[in-house]
Amino acid sequence: MSAAALAPAAPDRDAPPSAATRRAYGLLPALALLIAWEASSRFALVDPKILPSLAAVLQRAVTELSEGRLLGDIGASLARDLVGFALGSALGVPLGLALGLSRTLDRVIGPTFNAVKQIAIFAWIPLLSVWFGVGEEAKIAFIALAAFTPAVVNAWNGARAVPPKLAEVAEVLTLNRWRRLVTLTLPAALPSIFIGLHLGLIQSWLATVGAEYFMTVGPGIGGLMTEGREHFHMDLVFLGVLLLGLIGLALNLAATRLEARALRWRSR
Repeated sequence: MSAAALAPAAPDRDAPPSAATRRAYGLLPALALLIAWEASSRFALVDPKILPSLAAVLQRAVTELSEGRLLGDIGASLARDLVGFALGSALGVPLGLALGLSRTLDRVIGPTFNAVKQIAIFAWIPLLSVWFGVGEEAKIAFIALAAFTPAVVNAWNGARAVPPKLAEVAEVLTLNRWRRLVTLTLPAALPSIFIGLHLGLIQSWLATVGAEYFMTVGPGIGGLMTEGREHFHMDLVFLGVLLLGLIGLALNLAATRLEARALRWRSR
């Protein structure tokens, strides 16, 4: 056997990086930001009263946990978010499918909806405060509104994206509306519907923060940050910022995995 045959194979430099490598690369900017944050505070490059050190923020988290308040605030925000998301999605997906399946509804409701969806979400806060007050009902309505729009838009697009050949097959088989919806429209629209739910989950989490911050202060991460701002406890404010980012990332990852599992049948 030749020496060339015994030599180890050279690594394929054109091969795509592994999933672990891609995750490691993705963590590098966050790690660099944390190091810069800690260094700026520790070496007094920035006033620690304005930018507390990461260690101070973590110590604040330990204190809040020991006092039993932090988990309650996280639970209140998550519960508020999931209730609003479920409500907005439950209303949005059927409306989107109806708009996609009915030309009449598309012509009558579609233009108005397309105009209304251009209104910035925070512009609805004054109206919602008048209609629902400034308590829990208004917060959930605001969160539901944030999830509602992407759910409608993507279900609408999905229902209109049924391949013409499948529609012709349904005509040949003389499927009624219900059978056509279950066997044709929903499977074809599911990817788009899940995109809308994914976007709605992200938007509802952002709206949760806004609702807690701009409406009546109560249990929740937004209330935690408001308290920190009013008492100039910046470690508490930055703790809220970190929690919002980490929980948002966790929700995004959970939605991605659920979407992949629900749509596994498409790759078979």
